Amino acid sequence: MVSILKFRSIFFITLESTSGLTYGASRHCHFASEDWGKNPKLIPNEKPNRVGLFWDLDNKPPNSIPPYEVANKLRVAASSFGVVRYTVAYANSHTFSHVPQVVRERRKERQLLNRLENKGVIKPNEPYLCRVCGRKFYTNEKLVNHFKQLHEREHVKRMNRIESARGSRRVKLVAKYSMKMEKYKKAASAVLTPKVGYGLADELKRAGFWVQTVLDKPQAADLALKSHMVDIMDHRRVECVVLVSDDSDFVDVIKEARLRCLKTVVIGDTDDGVLKRTADAAFSWEEILMGKAKKEAVSVVKNWKDRDILKRLEWSYNPDVDKKKLNLEDTIAESFEDGNMDDICGEADDAHKDDKGSWWELDSDDDVPNGQSSKLSILSVNRRS
Repeated sequence: MVSILKFRSIFFITLESTSGLTYGASRHCHFASEDWGKNPKLIPNEKPNRVGLFWDLDNKPPNSIPPYEVANKLRVAASSFGVVRYTVAYANSHTFSHVPQVVRERRKERQLLNRLENKGVIKPNEPYLCRVCGRKFYTNEKLVNHFKQLHEREHVKRMNRIESARGSRRVKLVAKYSMKMEKYKKAASAVLTPKVGYGLADELKRAGFWVQTVLDKPQAADLALKSHMVDIMDHRRVECVVLVSDDSDFVDVIKEARLRCLKTVVIGDTDDGVLKRTADAAFSWEEILMGKAKKEAVSVVKNWKDRDILKRLEWSYNPDVDKKKLNLEDTIAESFEDGNMDDICGEADDAHKDDKGSWWELDSDDDVPNGQSSKLSILSVNRRS
């Protein structure tokens, strides 16, 4: 008897200790989860969306706005939705060679000012500054001549040396002249008149866009851009697609992107266009240039995160789990079918037959056997004491 009591005491002590450990562990995990929710520094960094920026230049050229400035604005707006991995622009050769009317008028005004400055009729308020060497000139024409004779020649020499080099030497030359070439490109865009068009392709490349020229055929740029977008979606290289266009021919591509659970953003001027209604979010050209799209993108990304959380909480059909449940119910039903329900009911009737009197009547002392009556008397004595 003593050995049994000792065994019971040891068993309950070990049970309490293990339960205390598990409870403590569960409490620790619970508090840890609360800390994860309260302190944003402890939350593991969510993987940002990979963004692909696709520009239909035939439909949405920058026109009166400098291309480099527009390209940077688009990149900043697209970066609000995630990390920009792809910046692609498609157009035919006519788009790159065409000069908008606004740019033509500006060039005519500049030529007229150069004539008046050379004759001494007007003088600039501040001298013209060369952004490469820092020299000052009192006429724009002298600045242009200086830039062509000195800096443009130097740039051509650098490019020839890089093209003639091979292997590691070429890599070293590119690294050596990279800063000077970037400085020259920035200065040349403000001084020299582009030889082809108004410098659309060169300015977009300087802004980091991958520019592709297609043949001068109808819908050639649209088809090439569509195939590029579908190829990137097939390889799952982006989670967000940003399209700069008003062309309704891209509706099918936007629908396909949404079917693949990708985020879609459209930038264009048509307010009630089909393309904007199909996409998840839409912005106008003015909102991009004014910087309003970057502010509104915060609420758009928040809505996307809430939508993703709700999708995770939705019920999903798992055939393996449901089959296991159905098999378990079938086995229980079969066990009941195999057993004889008549035998079970017969045993219950026999138990009722053995009872004397109705179920609501208490057993008297006469009906109780001798052993049970002695136990009842002992219980009554204990109660009285």
